[in-house]
Amino acid sequence: MADEPLVLGIETSCDETGVGIVRGTTLLADAIASSVDEHARFGGVVPEVASRAHLEAMVPTIERALKEAGVSARDLDGIAVTAGPGLAGALLVGVSAAKAYAYALGKPLYGVNHLASHICVDQLEHGALPEPTTALLVSGGHSSLLLSTDITSDVRPMGATIDDAAGEAFDKIARVLNLGFPGGPVIDRYAKEGDPKAIAFPRGLTGPRDPAYDFSFSGLKTAVARWIEARRAAGEDVPVRDVAASFQEAVVDVLTRKAVRACKDEGVDHLMIGGGVAANSRLRVLAQERCEAAGIRLRVPRPKLCTDNGAMVAALGAEMVARNRAASDWDLSADSSLPVTDPHVPGHAHTHTHTHDHVHEVSKENLYS
Repeated sequence: MADEPLVLGIETSCDETGVGIVRGTTLLADAIASSVDEHARFGGVVPEVASRAHLEAMVPTIERALKEAGVSARDLDGIAVTAGPGLAGALLVGVSAAKAYAYALGKPLYGVNHLASHICVDQLEHGALPEPTTALLVSGGHSSLLLSTDITSDVRPMGATIDDAAGEAFDKIARVLNLGFPGGPVIDRYAKEGDPKAIAFPRGLTGPRDPAYDFSFSGLKTAVARWIEARRAAGEDVPVRDVAASFQEAVVDVLTRKAVRACKDEGVDHLMIGGGVAANSRLRVLAQERCEAAGIRLRVPRPKLCTDNGAMVAALGAEMVARNRAASDWDLSADSSLPVTDPHVPGHAHTHTHTHDHVHEVSKENLYS
C-alpha cells in the first residue's frame, strides 16, 4: 500500500471548504468546513461570502486533514485542487492555496475538474471504476449524463441541463413552501411522509421528439409553484408533504429513466450516480429498482461523498499520479466554466528549469525545517 500515491485534494467550488487525503483508492481523511449557515439567510449561496469563508477555513482544514490522516505534508506525492467549474472567486482561493503548498513542499500540482472528481470519488467506496462507466451527476449547479472511458483523460458529455439543475429546483420549491435552504434534504424529509402520486406534475423533456439525454426542470418548477399559489389564492391549505413527494418523484423519475436509457443505448452495464442530489433517498431507491430491472450495476457513494468534498479531488489526483499524467503549471488558473471534457489541466509542453527546484528546496528549508 505504501507505493500507492498519497495525495491531498482541495475543493472550494461553492460553499464547502473540503480537504481530503487518499492513498491510492483508500480514504485517509475527509475534512470539511461549510459556510452553508452563513448563506441560509440569503436563501442561496453568496459568492463573496463563500470566498471569504474559504480563506478563513483553508489552513485549519488542511491541518485537520493531515492530522486525521496521520501523515506529514512532506510525505505527500502531489496536491490536487478543483480548477473548475464553480464560482470564480471561491475556486481562486483553493487554487492559490494548492499552489502555495505545492510550491513550498516541492510537490507536483494537479488542477482537476469538479465533475470528473464527482465520478472518481466512487473508487474510494467501491474500488476501481469500470471502463467505460456511465455517470449521472446531479447537484445544485448541474445535472449531467457522462460517459467515461478513462477518468483522467476521456470524459464525454451525453446530456446536460438546459435550464435549472435538479438541485436548483429543490432549493426553489423549498423556498416556495417556506421550508428554508438548502432545499434538498428538507424536501427529502417531508416527501417520506407524502404521496408521490398525489399530484401529477410534468416530466420535462420526455416526449418522443425531445433530446434523449438532456434535462429541464424549469417547467416543473413553474408548474409546482403555480399549483401552490393557486391553492393559497383559493384560501386552501397546501399539503406540503404531498407536494414535496410529488415534486421529488417527478425529478427522480426523469433522472433515472434517462440514465438507464443512456446505459442501454451505449451498451454499458454500470451506472454511477454522484453529486449532492445523489444523497436523495428516493433517487437511490428508484435508481436501484430500474437498474436491477435492466441488468445494470449501480454504484452510488455514501451521501457524505456525494456532496462536495476534498476526498473526491484527492481521489482524482491520486489517479493522475498513478497514471503518470502531466502535472499542471504554476500559472494554473481557476476556470469557472471548465468543460467536463478536460478532466484535468495539464502543464504546457515545456518543462520548468532547475530554478524552481532550487526555490522549492529553499522554501522547504524555511517552512518545514
